[in-house]
Amino acid sequence: MKPEAIRSFVTDLALAAGELIRPLYLQPGLAVERKADESPVTAADRGAEQVMRRMINSRFPAHGIMAEEFGNENENAEWVWVLDPIDGTLSFTSGCPLFGTLIGLLHHGEPVAGCIYQPILNQLCLGDGRSTTLNDRPVRVREVEELSEALVLTTDITNIEKQHKLSGFEALRRQSRLCRTWGDCYGYLLLASGLADVMLDPIMNPWDILPLIAVVRGAGGVITAWDGSDPVKASSCVAAGPKLHARVLELLHAS
Repeated sequence: MKPEAIRSFVTDLALAAGELIRPLYLQPGLAVERKADESPVTAADRGAEQVMRRMINSRFPAHGIMAEEFGNENENAEWVWVLDPIDGTLSFTSGCPLFGTLIGLLHHGEPVAGCIYQPILNQLCLGDGRSTTLNDRPVRVREVEELSEALVLTTDITNIEKQHKLSGFEALRRQSRLCRTWGDCYGYLLLASGLADVMLDPIMNPWDILPLIAVVRGAGGVITAWDGSDPVKASSCVAAGPKLHARVLELLHAS
């Protein structure tokens, strides 16, 4: 697949998902169900994923799909699409526009494209591991060298305490300029577009992290698991500018 064709189709997927999600945002009476893991799900999550799955199956019937709401199909294919229709459903159901649609494409298991789309703010962030754009404008991570100048983001501090040593995160927070919970995929959009400097999540599913890799790398950032390993197989994430990433990991794992 040519890069231009990938970019065009990813954009079509994101916009189609947004067309379904947007009218349901802040809709009175929108039912919120709880899945087995207690995470919320709505008709917007399910409907947006169904729209994207139909488009993929129609255009690329031999491709695989890995997705949050309706599971995987043909996941060992050469090309596999990774879908999270609403990353940040809790924000969505709370009326907070810090959520988004995540789309990734794997080739032989490696990320070659990624998308973060915020349909309320109409922000479309696309990356291919070499470059990243926000609404067709090239973006890069910020050139910050010291944590004392850095804005650190995460989704939920409670989850850090559940999964890892909170003392490491507290050390990171104390050394940073600011720390905010502008999280889920929107935090990675802020990082990639040079508006934040560190974004981390202590626990993630494949559809949460895989679409982010090409976006962060394309913007010049470094993205790894919490322990610094390959993010492709990770269940956690630390993303930052190249001058900060190693120091962030050092603090997170300090005794």
